[in-house]
Amino acid sequence: MKTLYTKPLSLRENGHKYCPGCMHGIANRIIGEAVDELAIRREMVGVIAVGCANLSQLYFNFDLIGAAHGRAAAVATGYKRMAKDRVVMCYQGDGDLASIGIAETLHAANRGENITVIFINNCIYGMTGGQMAPTTLIGQKSTTTIYGRNASTEGYPIRMAELISQLEAPAYVARFALNSPRNINDAKKGIKKAFTNQINNKGYSFVELLSNCPTNWKMNPKDTLDHVSNVTSKYFPLGVYRDKTEVEE
Repeated sequence: MKTLYTKPLSLRENGHKYCPGCMHGIANRIIGEAVDELAIRREMVGVIAVGCANLSQLYFNFDLIGAAHGRAAAVATGYKRMAKDRVVMCYQGDGDLASIGIAETLHAANRGENITVIFINNCIYGMTGGQMAPTTLIGQKSTTTIYGRNASTEGYPIRMAELISQLEAPAYVARFALNSPRNINDAKKGIKKAFTNQINNKGYSFVELLSNCPTNWKMNPKDTLDHVSNVTSKYFPLGVYRDKTEVEE
């Protein structure tokens, strides 16, 4: 029998620790595939902070650095400036990157640091119990917005890709979703482009991935796929928001 698919070498054989239906596993897989296809596993360094994204340290089969809550971009900046031959990736969730880490995120982007940031946006704090995140949608219920997020008291969800794309320095800013085979393939292409930009010293790349949280959304995994299509991606439109490399080419 012909083998059509195997587990990427850039992923370990550890058992799955994410909640059933969680798209973090999909994100891990396509990152692993991108690393393998670019043959950069020995040069790869992932910077992991806290939250559900932290579980990726069980799966990524390349060098990893643990960062304090929200500080992944700062740690990645220091490491990349010291080791310019390494390919450095931040892997962060919305509570980490867009809340406590928003200063580090924006300043690294504004400086055009030659790093790649992978941002998992599931609109809620996952590991800590389902509290409202900076990306929680208006009307969305959480443990800290039991009647739904209200713009007059909690403000509006932050669109990180749009925010970062307004800065001068970033080379590549894009948003993809992980809820269908086509979207997953597009996301993988975006991740490969972001890594290639870094390899070619093009500067800062930011790839946002719309994910889900069946546990804290209180939905079955199948319904979350439709929710990402019909609700989440309406507020967070998919697309490439900045691509300086296209202009250069």
